[in-house]
Amino acid sequence: MRNPLPDCSRVRPGYGDAGNPFAYMTFAERFRDPNRTLSASARSFQRLLEPLPDPGLEALARRAAAITRKHFGRTMRLFAPLYLSNECINNCAYCGFSRDNPILRVTLTVEQVLAEARYLADLGIRNLLLVSGEHPKYVSNGYLASVVAAVREVIPAVSLEVAPMEVEDYRPLVANGAEGLVVYQETYDRAVYQEMHTSGPKRNFDWRLECPERAFAAGFRRLGIGVLFGLGDWRTEAMHLFEHVEFLLRKCWRAQITVSLPRLRPAAGGFHPRTAFSERELVQLVCALRVMLPQVGLVLSTREPGPLRDVLMPLGITMMSAGSCTAPGGYTGQGCESLHLTIRGRAAAATVAHGKAEAQFAIDDDRSPEEVAAALTRLGLEPVWKDWDPALTLANA
Repeated sequence: MRNPLPDCSRVRPGYGDAGNPFAYMTFAERFRDPNRTLSASARSFQRLLEPLPDPGLEALARRAAAITRKHFGRTMRLFAPLYLSNECINNCAYCGFSRDNPILRVTLTVEQVLAEARYLADLGIRNLLLVSGEHPKYVSNGYLASVVAAVREVIPAVSLEVAPMEVEDYRPLVANGAEGLVVYQETYDRAVYQEMHTSGPKRNFDWRLECPERAFAAGFRRLGIGVLFGLGDWRTEAMHLFEHVEFLLRKCWRAQITVSLPRLRPAAGGFHPRTAFSERELVQLVCALRVMLPQVGLVLSTREPGPLRDVLMPLGITMMSAGSCTAPGGYTGQGCESLHLTIRGRAAAATVAHGKAEAQFAIDDDRSPEEVAAALTRLGLEPVWKDWDPALTLANA
């Protein structure tokens, strides 16, 4: 009988275990090795990140655009985030949901999540990313499994961005219809990571770093990783991100890999980015990734302003959010009757009659899905609302 789940301990036949350093280790183990060497591809990528004059960047952009058209055609996969809860037990300096921030919080019921999903479906969205703060009291495995099953009634493609879990905890989510798992390492600099995460289980750097491999072992068919630009030097972060992608491409080869490139935005708590990462540098990074990773999906969120997103659309981005809201209940006002204020992790009031749940961060492109689709069309690109269905897997089983 064919094993329905991918075996994360092995690599693609043909690479050869003896010559493959990724075969029987985790990325955390490899990343801890101070003597690890860069691959030839990583060294080429590093050269593409060096400062470029305008003619050099323009040439790189033309090259990236041509490679994107070759491997992805003119399609752009659209999605929307749907926030389930802004409860969190972690203290993360850059995040609006951070435990100690005095904000209004709520966790949507399954029925309220479904109402939000139906609203987005009416706008044309067929691909959702379910996002939640990390609090086991409010967001349990059973809750998530119920949410996924309910949302799949109206949305065919559902992915998750939630607290890292064990393999066995992920399996019910996959069984209920979740196809993708997104987890940002936030920063690959261990010292900065510890400084940014002052309390809570998220302080475990390696546990988070190994999360995509556990998700792959549980059967997720899409794995998304990323780094928050603005915490550390962008070129150093980009190099470590590239190493991580290379590792996953070889070890988790049956999954589709995507890379997100979010720049930090203002959030509750008054955090501001620690390091600079300009729009020009973001363009260079997108183009360099596309040239060196021609078949990897690149994701762009509404953190970025509309004009910049329009510039990046043809250059290498293959998936982007549209019409986003980063607060639970933000699309339809669900949960507003159940808001409660927390101060340093403790409820200061049982319910709050008026107000809105705190958003995770501020967005900068507030165009509707229809307006984003129209912008894509003007650029000669084709917005894709749905690109996969479980029936395709059943037909080939």
